[in-house]
Amino acid sequence: MNSSPISYKRHRFPPQIIAHAVWLYARFNLSLREVEEMLLQRGVDASYETVRRWVIKFGPQIARKLRQRQDRPGDVWHLDEVVVRISGRKYWLWRAVDQHGFVLDEILQPKRDKRAAKRLLRNLIKRLGFIPKRIITDKLRSYSATKREIAPGLDHWSHKGLNNRAENSHLPFRKRERTMQGHRSPGGLQRFVATHSAVRNYFSVPARRRSALTIRYHRLEALDAWIAATGAA
Repeated sequence: MNSSPISYKRHRFPPQIIAHAVWLYARFNLSLREVEEMLLQRGVDASYETVRRWVIKFGPQIARKLRQRQDRPGDVWHLDEVVVRISGRKYWLWRAVDQHGFVLDEILQPKRDKRAAKRLLRNLIKRLGFIPKRIITDKLRSYSATKREIAPGLDHWSHKGLNNRAENSHLPFRKRERTMQGHRSPGGLQRFVATHSAVRNYFSVPARRRSALTIRYHRLEALDAWIAATGAA
């Protein structure tokens, strides 16, 4: 596991400003120009193109640091896929979440078939280091074929009505997608969703922590994790 700190060398602005700009863009439903305006209100004259370069460069690094700090996820995985269009071409964003709503992985793939489903499940098991107790999917037959090849004894529930957890996890992405007004490239979209989900995993309040006091504590813990991940204290 790579634990070396993020380097901000050869950047004109201090790490605190760079990390704050990336946080604003990844955490909230803001455009690059809106982040530029918010920074200007604080006396920071950085263009939206500068913010975009910061997000591209530092977003994935921060996301990796955040994932390294995450607790072990749940053992019930909800798998689903959603269509996205990039320059008029159709792609599929495959997503896995656990029973608590934490995003485990997202992979952009050109097809909605068994090969794509195998890549998602194999990557999940390899990266997390364990086979789940159960997977829950819609009725796409690629999931059943994948399960038979990778983990034949795995409990698999296949029913559209049972997979609301995964389907609901698409909603923040769809909302963010409208603000972004499309995607420039598959690689750019893959980098963004990795950053967006890692930040959301920390800052979204779980259903079990809904009192005012616990919400405040949760947000403070998330901010501490962000500061530790970015190294911008």
